[in-house]
Amino acid sequence: MTVDAVEEPFRTQLTVRLREGNALLGVELPGACRFTGGNGVEILWMGPDEYLVLAEPGRQEELETALRDEGAAAVVDVSAQRTTVRLTGEHARDVLAHGCAIDLEASPPGSCVQTLFARTGIVLMVREAGFTILVRQSFANYFTAWLADASLEYVP
Repeated sequence: MTVDAVEEPFRTQLTVRLREGNALLGVELPGACRFTGGNGVEILWMGPDEYLVLAEPGRQEELETALRDEGAAAVVDVSAQRTTVRLTGEHARDVLAHGCAIDLEASPPGSCVQTLFARTGIVLMVREAGFTILVRQSFANYFTAWLADASLEYVP
């Protein structure tokens, strides 16, 4: 198969607002439109003082407490807001290009953007091997159907 989409459900997702600082949870904060990772978390830049912390399922309470202890101005659990899909394969970029206006050729690994994908708001993470897409739960069925349709020409 040349395109593979796998859902990663129930990921911990925390929106964090900061007044100051260079790191969260021992991980250096990413620059604009980037993400960083370490210590079992990934941190996505969402705006000038806003970050999204991703981790494996069930870590909300532990990470919320740690973030507050580090002085975060606000921490909100948004884990139920989005589902996560990992898209890989030699034609993953081609499938995304069908519905996304972002120039994926010019987006290096570590890039992270909020954009529209087939009229659906997503957060797109560019990885060495494929992409991670965060899509609102209420659009998940539509997104999945659209992705399946756009992938048909790349499946033998």
